[in-house]
Amino acid sequence: MAQEITASQKIELTFPDKSIRTFPEGTTGYEVAASISPRLAKDALSITLNQTVQDLSRPINHGGSIKINTWDTEDGKTTFWHSSAHLLAEAVEALYPGVKLGIGPAIEQGFYYDIDFGDTTISVEDLPAIEKKMLELARTKADFTRKEISKSDALAFYTDKNDPYKLELLNELEDGTISFYRQGNFTDLCRGPHIPNTEKVKAIKLLNVAGAYWRGKSDNKQLTRIYGISFPKQKILDEFLHMLEEAKKRDHKKLGKELSIYMIDPMIGSGLPVWLPNGTVLRRTLEAFLRDEQVNRGYQEVITPHIANLRLYETSGHYPYYADSQYDPMQVDDERYMLKPMNCPHHHRIYAREMHSYRDLPIRLSEFGTVYRYEQSGELNGLSRVRGFTQDDAHIYCTHDQLKDEIKNCIDLTQHVFGVFDMPVDIRLSFRDDNDEKYGGEAEHWDRAQREIREVADELGLDYTIAEGEASFYGPKIDFIIRDAIGRKWQLGTVQLDYVMPERFDLTYMGADNKKHRPVIIHRAPFGSMERFTSILIEHFAGNFPLWLSPKQVAIIPVSDQFNEFAYRYKEQLHERGIRVQVDDRSEQIGLKIREAEKAKIPHMLIIGEREAENQTVSLRKHRKGTIGTFAFDEYLVKLTNEINRKTLPDSN
Repeated sequence: MAQEITASQKIELTFPDKSIRTFPEGTTGYEVAASISPRLAKDALSITLNQTVQDLSRPINHGGSIKINTWDTEDGKTTFWHSSAHLLAEAVEALYPGVKLGIGPAIEQGFYYDIDFGDTTISVEDLPAIEKKMLELARTKADFTRKEISKSDALAFYTDKNDPYKLELLNELEDGTISFYRQGNFTDLCRGPHIPNTEKVKAIKLLNVAGAYWRGKSDNKQLTRIYGISFPKQKILDEFLHMLEEAKKRDHKKLGKELSIYMIDPMIGSGLPVWLPNGTVLRRTLEAFLRDEQVNRGYQEVITPHIANLRLYETSGHYPYYADSQYDPMQVDDERYMLKPMNCPHHHRIYAREMHSYRDLPIRLSEFGTVYRYEQSGELNGLSRVRGFTQDDAHIYCTHDQLKDEIKNCIDLTQHVFGVFDMPVDIRLSFRDDNDEKYGGEAEHWDRAQREIREVADELGLDYTIAEGEASFYGPKIDFIIRDAIGRKWQLGTVQLDYVMPERFDLTYMGADNKKHRPVIIHRAPFGSMERFTSILIEHFAGNFPLWLSPKQVAIIPVSDQFNEFAYRYKEQLHERGIRVQVDDRSEQIGLKIREAEKAKIPHMLIIGEREAENQTVSLRKHRKGTIGTFAFDEYLVKLTNEINRKTLPDSN
């Protein structure tokens, strides 16, 4: 007769649909998945238990929330790609005996592994052979097995293997048990989790080879970083490769040059973009759009300097928290100054210049503020990763009673901004983890802030995920991850809650009780940075900007020189209405002029010939659509203005 399970041996698991089921203590994630359906058990890659991702094979010894992670989930993909990084390391060890391994994490799209190849140089030409070996190893259907050993045994293992990078990582860990993972003949130091078996990896593509300093520090040895991606089906890989080809066509570095948006000049400096006239129009139009929205929502704009006394950042804690990403302080007379790495401390000092009443709050300060941060040369990438960039920063100082409404208003603004560009938004709540050294402030403030953010998200009915360990050092945040036209995800806007800076800067307001109280601060930036957002916008639209945003909105093309006078007359009227217009008065064939206007991606082309001159009409062509029709010029003006004011998107013109 089977032994009856007592209450103390049972655990309750809450599923995403809020249903609760009871299981014996020690049940594995795989068994939970199998209890739901055989298909789910087959597709499962890992579980997320109380926000912690773990192997399907590990026993569950306590209750809580649970998700079964398949390929269609973010945690599932992360598990899959982390395991694929181990396959990469195993393949490299087999092909290049004696290599030394660094780290191999999953990343947003795929994985990488940092490897010391000694005197051997690896290039993209070597990647197909490594891919082939990875697939060969995957087909051995090796289980990923976890083993916990003592730290001394782990050190002995890597001492025998003569692997200095793993030894360095081990020496920084606290004494206690260390987890290793093994698949086939390969063992790696790893916290996990991993997929059950290598056979789930059906398709692999190694994408690139790059240099990477060990642990990101330029005084360390430069290792070889191999990037890759993998999938459970060849069809998904084929779709991904098609997306990569489409992404190449949309590459903002290529289009940015062709459309004269920006340039990077080595004499000016790496990672310091220069906005050309077309790019400046594009950026200023984006700024004006957000500025108008902010004015309507009660923001006050400020401007702060590009450098500040080091004491400002020591007070905020940004120095030394982010010392590695900041430029070294400079000595000025008897003081030390720093290039501004962020705008918020400046805004806090603006708030602190006078005593505020509770009647003054909320105070919303906004700025398009340029900041400077050190990025390694290997990480620089066009406009998307730079050393000098402008944030659409704002800081809201409010009472606790106003907090939730202000967070909701920030979320509404951010969703509105991305909605204008037809970018679907995913929400992530970024919370702290248990590493106290990463964060400032009191634990009770953190608990309160995280609870409040979660309550707001629930009250708004947002579909969100929670990412532990992704918070800023001074508070939790709401991150907005957008999807572009070809399905790629980008983390852009953010709303951050801050109880720490009011303490550090001794910020107060006078309450209705005539006593001083601390305000709460909300940090928010819908675009994130103008540079990165523009790079994504270029690729999202493939340079085919909507009419309201396009640097050149209208090209007037006379059929021959005799119609130039009419063209310039129309240009003057358009220019008076704020339309960005140019006349192509070259003595060239009309077909060539149209082709060049198409290449320049100008949304509207007005063709002026004999009939148009006689009737005071224009023949309208639209970029990528051809001839639309002939309109009286006044009628065209109305259509043009309406299209700009509606901020119509290209596909719905």
